Amino acid sequence: MAHESAVVHTFHREGSLEGFKGIFIVLFVVFLGLAMASMLCAQNWRNLLPGAEGARSMLDGVRTAVYTVISQLS
Repeated sequence: MAHESAVVHTFHREGSLEGFKGIFIVLFVVFLGLAMASMLCAQNWRNLLPGAEGARSMLDGVRTAVYTVISQLS
């Protein structure tokens, strides 16, 4: 009897996750720098980042902003 292997269908191409990770890292660093710079200037950084208005911490706000921007790109 021939061995049948299960075929797993995925909805992403090879290398597309690496591109997503690269975009995420670049945007995360940019938005984190923006949030830290506005904190040093005593500004409200949550109003500058899209989707971060209700965030409790800076890292959660930056992560939310990055996901918001990435969802707008696709």
